[in-house]
Amino acid sequence: MSSQPDFQSLTEDFRKGGPATLFDRLAQVLIEQQDFHRLFDARCQQKKFELGLPLYRPTSFEDVPAEKRAVFEEAYMDAAREAGRHLLADKKLGQAWMYFHAIRETDAIKQAIEDFPLETDSGEATEELIDVAFSKMVHPVKGMQVLLRTHGTCNTITSLDQQFRNLAPEQRSECASVLVRSLHDDLVRSVQYDVGKRAPSEPLSSTLRELTSGREWLFGENNYHIDVSHLHSTVRFARSLTPGSLDLKLAIDLAEYGAQLSPQFQYPGEPPFGDFYPSHIQFFKFLANEDREAALEYFNQQLEQNSDEADQAMIAYVMVDLLTRTNQYEQGIPLAEKYLLKADPEFVSAFAELCEKANRFDALKSSAESRGDLISFAAALLQT
Repeated sequence: MSSQPDFQSLTEDFRKGGPATLFDRLAQVLIEQQDFHRLFDARCQQKKFELGLPLYRPTSFEDVPAEKRAVFEEAYMDAAREAGRHLLADKKLGQAWMYFHAIRETDAIKQAIEDFPLETDSGEATEELIDVAFSKMVHPVKGMQVLLRTHGTCNTITSLDQQFRNLAPEQRSECASVLVRSLHDDLVRSVQYDVGKRAPSEPLSSTLRELTSGREWLFGENNYHIDVSHLHSTVRFARSLTPGSLDLKLAIDLAEYGAQLSPQFQYPGEPPFGDFYPSHIQFFKFLANEDREAALEYFNQQLEQNSDEADQAMIAYVMVDLLTRTNQYEQGIPLAEKYLLKADPEFVSAFAELCEKANRFDALKSSAESRGDLISFAAALLQT
Protein backbone atom coordinates (compact mmCIF):
# COMPACT_ATOMS: atom_id res chain seq x y z
CA MET A 1 0.00 0.00 0.00
CA SER A 2 1.45 3.32 -1.01
CA SER A 3 2.01 5.90 1.70
CA GLN A 4 1.98 9.69 1.59
CA PRO A 5 5.82 9.87 1.66
CA ASP A 6 5.88 7.70 -1.50
CA PHE A 7 3.79 10.24 -3.38
CA GLN A 8 5.92 13.05 -2.05
CA SER A 9 9.17 11.33 -3.05
CA LEU A 10 7.86 10.70 -6.56
CA THR A 11 6.93 14.36 -6.89
CA GLU A 12 10.31 15.50 -5.58
CA ASP A 13 12.26 13.11 -7.83
CA PHE A 14 10.28 14.24 -10.86
CA ARG A 15 11.05 17.89 -10.11
CA LYS A 16 14.75 17.18 -9.68
CA GLY A 17 15.44 14.62 -12.39
CA GLY A 18 12.53 14.54 -14.77
CA PRO A 19 10.70 11.48 -16.18
CA ALA A 20 13.64 9.06 -16.07
CA THR A 21 14.24 9.73 -12.38
CA LEU A 22 10.52 9.46 -11.72
CA PHE A 23 10.29 6.01 -13.30
CA ASP A 24 13.43 4.81 -11.48
CA ARG A 25 11.96 5.90 -8.16
CA LEU A 26 8.57 4.37 -9.01
CA ALA A 27 10.17 1.01 -9.78
CA GLN A 28 12.20 1.16 -6.55
CA VAL A 29 9.10 1.81 -4.44
CA LEU A 30 7.11 -0.98 -6.10
CA ILE A 31 9.96 -3.48 -5.63
CA GLU A 32 10.23 -2.51 -1.95
CA GLN A 33 6.48 -3.02 -1.61
CA GLN A 34 6.74 -6.33 -3.50
CA ASP A 35 4.00 -5.07 -5.80
CA PHE A 36 5.37 -6.81 -8.87
CA HIS A 37 2.18 -6.61 -10.92
CA ARG A 38 2.31 -2.81 -10.76
CA LEU A 39 6.02 -2.96 -11.47
CA PHE A 40 5.10 -4.62 -14.77
CA ASP A 41 2.61 -1.82 -15.42
CA ALA A 42 5.23 0.82 -14.57
CA ARG A 43 7.81 -0.60 -16.98
CA CYS A 44 5.26 -0.67 -19.80
CA GLN A 45 4.08 2.83 -18.93
CA GLN A 46 7.65 4.09 -19.10
CA LYS A 47 8.08 2.70 -22.60
CA LYS A 48 4.77 4.21 -23.72
CA PHE A 49 5.89 7.57 -22.40
CA GLU A 50 9.15 7.26 -24.32
CA LEU A 51 7.19 6.40 -27.48
CA GLY A 52 4.76 9.27 -27.01
CA LEU A 53 1.76 7.00 -26.51
CA PRO A 54 -1.24 7.25 -24.13
CA LEU A 55 -0.32 6.28 -20.55
CA TYR A 56 -3.59 5.21 -18.95
CA ARG A 57 -3.63 1.63 -20.26
CA PRO A 58 0.04 0.87 -19.88
CA THR A 59 -0.01 -2.81 -20.91
CA SER A 60 -2.49 -2.55 -23.77
CA PHE A 61 -1.41 -3.02 -27.38
CA GLU A 62 -4.57 -1.46 -28.79
CA ASP A 63 -3.21 2.08 -28.69
CA VAL A 64 0.20 1.11 -30.11
CA PRO A 65 0.55 1.92 -33.83
CA ALA A 66 2.05 -0.66 -36.13
CA GLU A 67 5.36 1.19 -36.60
CA LYS A 68 5.99 1.22 -32.83
CA ARG A 69 4.62 -2.19 -32.00
CA ALA A 70 7.92 -4.12 -32.21
CA VAL A 71 9.69 -1.71 -29.86
CA PHE A 72 6.87 -1.79 -27.34
CA GLU A 73 6.58 -5.55 -27.57
CA GLU A 74 10.26 -5.94 -26.67
CA ALA A 75 9.79 -3.70 -23.61
CA TYR A 76 6.63 -5.61 -22.70
CA MET A 77 8.54 -8.91 -22.72
CA ASP A 78 11.39 -7.45 -20.66
CA ALA A 79 8.88 -6.19 -18.10
CA ALA A 80 7.17 -9.57 -17.97
CA ARG A 81 10.50 -11.33 -17.38
CA GLU A 82 11.36 -8.91 -14.58
CA ALA A 83 8.01 -9.31 -12.86
CA GLY A 84 8.13 -13.06 -13.33
CA ARG A 85 11.61 -13.34 -11.81
CA HIS A 86 10.59 -11.29 -8.78
CA LEU A 87 7.49 -13.42 -8.25
CA LEU A 88 9.52 -16.62 -8.55
CA ALA A 89 11.93 -15.31 -5.92
CA ASP A 90 8.90 -14.54 -3.76
CA LYS A 91 7.73 -18.17 -4.26
CA LYS A 92 4.55 -17.11 -6.06
CA LEU A 93 4.75 -19.72 -8.77
CA GLY A 94 1.26 -19.35 -10.19
CA GLN A 95 1.53 -15.58 -10.56
CA ALA A 96 5.00 -15.89 -12.10
CA TRP A 97 3.66 -18.43 -14.58
CA MET A 98 1.17 -15.87 -15.94
CA TYR A 99 4.00 -13.61 -17.06
CA PHE A 100 6.32 -16.27 -18.43
CA HIS A 101 3.42 -18.02 -20.18
CA ALA A 102 2.34 -14.74 -21.79
CA ILE A 103 5.75 -14.35 -23.43
CA ARG A 104 6.09 -18.12 -24.09
CA GLU A 105 9.18 -18.54 -21.93
CA THR A 106 8.61 -21.22 -19.31
CA ASP A 107 12.15 -22.52 -18.75
CA ALA A 108 12.56 -20.46 -15.57
CA ILE A 109 9.27 -21.83 -14.22
CA LYS A 110 10.25 -25.38 -15.12
CA GLN A 111 13.58 -25.00 -13.33
CA ALA A 112 11.86 -23.64 -10.22
CA ILE A 113 9.55 -26.65 -10.25
CA GLU A 114 12.51 -28.98 -10.76
CA ASP A 115 14.15 -27.48 -7.65
CA PHE A 116 11.01 -27.90 -5.55
CA PRO A 117 11.54 -30.56 -2.83
CA LEU A 118 9.57 -33.79 -3.13
CA GLU A 119 9.43 -34.25 0.63
CA THR A 120 6.75 -31.66 1.21
CA ASP A 121 3.42 -31.26 2.96
CA SER A 122 0.24 -30.33 1.20
CA GLY A 123 -0.32 -26.59 1.36
CA GLU A 124 -0.98 -23.54 -0.78
CA ALA A 125 2.49 -23.57 -2.35
CA THR A 126 2.21 -27.28 -3.13
CA GLU A 127 -1.25 -26.92 -4.67
CA GLU A 128 0.04 -24.04 -6.78
CA LEU A 129 2.96 -26.15 -7.96
CA ILE A 130 0.70 -29.07 -8.88
CA ASP A 131 -1.55 -26.73 -10.85
CA VAL A 132 1.29 -25.14 -12.81
CA ALA A 133 3.43 -28.26 -13.21
CA PHE A 134 0.75 -30.85 -13.92
CA SER A 135 -2.49 -29.14 -14.93
CA LYS A 136 -0.75 -26.49 -17.04
CA MET A 137 1.84 -29.08 -18.18
CA VAL A 138 4.97 -27.03 -17.49
CA HIS A 139 6.62 -30.03 -15.81
CA PRO A 140 3.99 -32.81 -15.62
CA VAL A 141 6.34 -35.50 -14.33
CA LYS A 142 7.48 -33.49 -11.30
CA GLY A 143 3.92 -32.31 -10.76
CA MET A 144 2.75 -35.90 -10.70
CA GLN A 145 5.48 -36.90 -8.26
CA VAL A 146 4.38 -34.17 -5.85
CA LEU A 147 0.72 -35.04 -6.42
CA LEU A 148 1.42 -38.69 -5.61
CA ARG A 149 3.25 -37.85 -2.38
CA THR A 150 0.73 -35.31 -1.12
CA HIS A 151 -2.61 -36.61 -2.41
CA GLY A 152 -2.09 -40.35 -2.75
CA THR A 153 -2.50 -42.88 -5.52
CA CYS A 154 -6.24 -42.55 -6.08
CA ASN A 155 -6.19 -38.79 -6.76
CA THR A 156 -3.08 -39.15 -8.88
CA ILE A 157 -4.63 -41.80 -11.11
CA THR A 158 -7.76 -39.70 -11.55
CA SER A 159 -5.70 -36.63 -12.49
CA LEU A 160 -3.47 -38.60 -14.84
CA ASP A 161 -6.50 -40.09 -16.59
CA GLN A 162 -7.81 -36.58 -17.24
CA GLN A 163 -4.50 -35.29 -18.56
CA PHE A 164 -3.01 -38.33 -20.30
CA ARG A 165 -4.07 -37.51 -23.86
CA ASN A 166 -2.57 -34.04 -23.58
CA LEU A 167 0.89 -35.36 -22.74
CA ALA A 168 3.68 -35.98 -25.23
CA PRO A 169 4.72 -39.65 -25.62
CA GLU A 170 7.90 -39.19 -23.56
CA GLN A 171 5.89 -37.47 -20.81
CA ARG A 172 3.39 -40.33 -20.78
CA SER A 173 6.25 -42.79 -20.39
CA GLU A 174 7.82 -40.83 -17.53
CA CYS A 175 4.49 -40.42 -15.72
CA ALA A 176 3.78 -44.13 -16.15
CA SER A 177 7.20 -44.92 -14.68
CA VAL A 178 6.49 -42.81 -11.60
CA LEU A 179 3.20 -44.61 -11.01
CA VAL A 180 4.58 -48.09 -11.73
CA ARG A 181 7.47 -47.66 -9.29
CA SER A 182 5.27 -46.25 -6.56
CA LEU A 183 2.59 -48.94 -6.79
CA HIS A 184 5.19 -51.71 -7.12
CA ASP A 185 6.95 -50.51 -3.95
CA ASP A 186 3.65 -50.37 -2.06
CA LEU A 187 2.67 -53.84 -3.26
CA VAL A 188 6.04 -55.40 -2.35
CA ARG A 189 5.79 -53.99 1.18
CA SER A 190 2.22 -55.24 1.53
CA VAL A 191 3.05 -58.76 0.32
CA GLN A 192 6.17 -58.87 2.53
CA TYR A 193 4.03 -57.98 5.53
CA ASP A 194 1.51 -60.71 4.70
CA VAL A 195 4.22 -63.34 4.20
CA GLY A 196 5.99 -62.29 7.39
CA LYS A 197 2.77 -62.51 9.36
CA ARG A 198 1.61 -65.88 8.01
CA ALA A 199 4.98 -67.56 7.41
CA PRO A 200 7.42 -65.85 9.79
CA SER A 201 10.07 -68.56 9.38
CA GLU A 202 10.32 -68.12 5.61
CA PRO A 203 12.87 -65.68 4.11
CA LEU A 204 11.49 -62.48 2.61
CA SER A 205 12.49 -61.66 -0.94
CA SER A 206 12.65 -58.11 -2.25
CA THR A 207 11.07 -59.01 -5.61
CA LEU A 208 7.38 -59.45 -6.17
CA ARG A 209 7.81 -62.53 -8.35
CA GLU A 210 9.85 -64.37 -5.72
CA LEU A 211 7.51 -63.30 -2.92
CA THR A 212 4.48 -64.82 -4.66
CA SER A 213 6.18 -67.85 -6.25
CA GLY A 214 4.87 -71.06 -4.67
CA ARG A 215 2.63 -69.14 -2.27
CA GLU A 216 -0.77 -69.55 -3.85
CA TRP A 217 -2.24 -69.14 -0.37
CA LEU A 218 -1.47 -65.43 -0.67
CA PHE A 219 -4.43 -65.17 -3.06
CA GLY A 220 -6.77 -67.59 -1.29
CA GLU A 221 -10.19 -66.53 -0.03
CA ASN A 222 -10.24 -63.59 -2.47
CA ASN A 223 -7.22 -62.03 -0.80
CA TYR A 224 -5.36 -59.07 -2.31
CA HIS A 225 -2.62 -56.71 -1.11
CA ILE A 226 -3.26 -53.47 -2.99
CA ASP A 227 -6.30 -51.59 -4.23
CA VAL A 228 -7.22 -53.67 -7.29
CA SER A 229 -8.58 -50.67 -9.22
CA HIS A 230 -5.25 -48.89 -8.71
CA LEU A 231 -3.43 -51.98 -9.96
CA HIS A 232 -5.67 -52.18 -13.02
CA SER A 233 -5.13 -48.49 -13.90
CA THR A 234 -1.37 -48.60 -13.32
CA VAL A 235 -0.94 -51.62 -15.59
CA ARG A 236 -3.01 -49.81 -18.24
CA PHE A 237 -0.83 -46.68 -17.99
CA ALA A 238 2.30 -48.83 -18.18
CA ARG A 239 1.54 -49.51 -21.86
CA SER A 240 3.15 -46.12 -22.48
CA LEU A 241 6.52 -47.17 -21.10
CA THR A 242 9.43 -46.72 -23.50
CA PRO A 243 10.67 -49.94 -25.15
CA GLY A 244 13.61 -51.30 -23.20
CA SER A 245 12.74 -49.32 -20.06
CA LEU A 246 13.89 -50.96 -16.83
CA ASP A 247 10.44 -50.26 -15.42
CA LEU A 248 8.93 -52.79 -17.84
CA LYS A 249 10.18 -55.54 -15.50
CA LEU A 250 8.19 -53.95 -12.68
CA ALA A 251 5.16 -53.69 -14.98
CA ILE A 252 5.47 -57.40 -15.79
CA ASP A 253 5.63 -58.16 -12.06
CA LEU A 254 2.46 -56.14 -11.48
CA ALA A 255 0.64 -57.89 -14.33
CA GLU A 256 1.78 -61.33 -13.11
CA TYR A 257 0.52 -60.48 -9.64
CA GLY A 258 -2.82 -59.35 -11.10
CA ALA A 259 -3.14 -62.57 -13.09
CA GLN A 260 -3.11 -64.53 -9.81
CA LEU A 261 -5.95 -62.55 -8.24
CA SER A 262 -9.42 -63.98 -7.89
CA PRO A 263 -11.31 -63.63 -11.23
CA GLN A 264 -13.70 -61.13 -9.66
CA PHE A 265 -10.77 -58.70 -9.29
CA GLN A 266 -9.51 -59.10 -12.86
CA TYR A 267 -11.56 -56.53 -14.73
CA PRO A 268 -11.67 -57.10 -18.51
CA GLY A 269 -10.47 -54.49 -20.99
CA GLU A 270 -11.05 -53.72 -24.64
CA PRO A 271 -9.57 -56.08 -27.27
CA PRO A 272 -6.87 -57.26 -27.29
CA PHE A 273 -6.83 -56.80 -23.52
CA GLY A 274 -10.00 -58.72 -22.73
CA ASP A 275 -7.96 -61.16 -20.67
CA PHE A 276 -6.48 -58.15 -18.97
CA TYR A 277 -3.37 -59.22 -17.09
CA PRO A 278 -2.15 -62.09 -19.31
CA SER A 279 -2.43 -59.89 -22.40
CA HIS A 280 -0.49 -57.11 -20.69
CA ILE A 281 2.23 -59.55 -19.71
CA GLN A 282 2.71 -60.31 -23.41
CA PHE A 283 2.56 -56.61 -24.31
CA PHE A 284 5.23 -55.69 -21.76
CA LYS A 285 7.43 -58.63 -22.71
CA PHE A 286 7.42 -57.48 -26.32
CA LEU A 287 8.50 -53.98 -25.30
CA ALA A 288 11.13 -55.46 -22.97
CA ASN A 289 12.44 -57.66 -25.80
CA GLU A 290 11.56 -60.87 -23.96
CA ASP A 291 10.53 -63.51 -26.53
CA ARG A 292 8.96 -60.99 -28.90
CA GLU A 293 7.96 -63.64 -31.42
CA ALA A 294 5.75 -65.44 -28.89
CA ALA A 295 4.27 -62.16 -27.67
CA LEU A 296 3.39 -61.03 -31.20
CA GLU A 297 1.89 -64.44 -31.97
CA TYR A 298 -0.31 -64.09 -28.87
CA PHE A 299 -1.95 -61.01 -30.38
CA ASN A 300 -1.95 -62.44 -33.90
CA GLN A 301 -4.01 -65.41 -32.70
CA GLN A 302 -6.58 -63.00 -31.31
CA LEU A 303 -6.64 -61.21 -34.65
CA GLU A 304 -7.25 -64.43 -36.57
CA GLN A 305 -9.88 -65.75 -34.14
CA ASN A 306 -11.91 -62.54 -33.93
CA SER A 307 -14.34 -61.90 -36.80
CA ASP A 308 -15.61 -58.50 -35.62
CA GLU A 309 -14.06 -55.79 -37.81
CA ALA A 310 -13.97 -53.18 -35.05
CA ASP A 311 -12.23 -55.61 -32.71
CA GLN A 312 -9.83 -56.63 -35.46
CA ALA A 313 -8.90 -52.99 -35.98
CA MET A 314 -8.22 -52.52 -32.26
CA ILE A 315 -6.04 -55.64 -32.12
CA ALA A 316 -4.18 -54.65 -35.28
CA TYR A 317 -3.63 -51.16 -33.91
CA VAL A 318 -1.93 -52.59 -30.81
CA MET A 319 0.25 -54.84 -32.96
CA VAL A 320 1.25 -51.99 -35.29
CA ASP A 321 1.94 -49.80 -32.26
CA LEU A 322 4.27 -52.43 -30.79
CA LEU A 323 6.07 -52.90 -34.09
CA THR A 324 6.54 -49.20 -34.82
CA ARG A 325 7.67 -48.41 -31.28
CA THR A 326 10.40 -51.03 -31.70
CA ASN A 327 11.36 -49.80 -35.20
CA GLN A 328 9.93 -52.84 -37.01
CA TYR A 329 8.13 -50.73 -39.57
CA GLU A 330 8.21 -53.25 -42.40
CA GLN A 331 6.15 -55.76 -40.42
CA GLY A 332 3.58 -53.18 -39.50
CA ILE A 333 2.71 -52.12 -43.05
CA PRO A 334 0.58 -55.13 -44.12
CA LEU A 335 -1.34 -55.10 -40.82
CA ALA A 336 -2.03 -51.41 -41.08
CA GLU A 337 -3.04 -51.65 -44.73
CA LYS A 338 -5.39 -54.58 -44.20
CA TYR A 339 -7.09 -53.65 -40.93
CA LEU A 340 -6.61 -49.97 -40.12
CA LEU A 341 -6.99 -47.96 -43.32
CA LYS A 342 -10.52 -49.17 -43.94
CA ALA A 343 -11.49 -48.86 -40.27
CA ASP A 344 -10.25 -45.32 -39.73
CA PRO A 345 -9.95 -42.84 -42.63
CA GLU A 346 -7.86 -40.56 -40.39
CA PHE A 347 -5.19 -43.27 -40.21
CA VAL A 348 -4.05 -42.34 -43.72
CA SER A 349 -1.43 -39.85 -42.51
CA ALA A 350 -0.11 -42.35 -39.94
CA PHE A 351 0.12 -45.00 -42.64
CA ALA A 352 2.05 -42.61 -44.90
CA GLU A 353 4.48 -41.91 -42.05
CA LEU A 354 4.86 -45.65 -41.45
CA CYS A 355 5.66 -46.24 -45.14
CA GLU A 356 8.17 -43.39 -45.07
CA LYS A 357 9.98 -44.83 -42.05
CA ALA A 358 10.10 -48.24 -43.72
CA ASN A 359 11.16 -46.66 -47.03
CA ARG A 360 8.20 -48.43 -48.64
CA PHE A 361 6.76 -45.78 -50.91
CA ASP A 362 5.69 -48.56 -53.26
CA ALA A 363 3.29 -49.75 -50.56
CA LEU A 364 1.99 -46.23 -50.05
CA LYS A 365 1.49 -45.75 -53.80
CA SER A 366 -0.29 -49.09 -54.20
CA SER A 367 -2.54 -48.45 -51.22
CA ALA A 368 -3.37 -44.91 -52.35
CA GLU A 369 -4.30 -46.13 -55.83
CA SER A 370 -6.60 -48.83 -54.45
CA ARG A 371 -8.33 -46.25 -52.25
CA GLY A 372 -8.58 -43.57 -54.92
CA ASP A 373 -6.41 -41.27 -52.80
CA LEU A 374 -4.71 -38.90 -55.25
CA ILE A 375 -2.99 -36.85 -52.53
CA SER A 376 -1.23 -39.85 -50.96
CA PHE A 377 -0.43 -41.19 -54.43
CA ALA A 378 1.22 -37.91 -55.39
CA ALA A 379 3.18 -37.88 -52.12
CA ALA A 380 4.42 -41.42 -52.79
CA LEU A 381 5.49 -40.51 -56.33
CA LEU A 382 7.37 -37.46 -55.09
CA GLN A 383 9.27 -39.46 -52.50
CA THR A 384 9.98 -42.59 -54.53
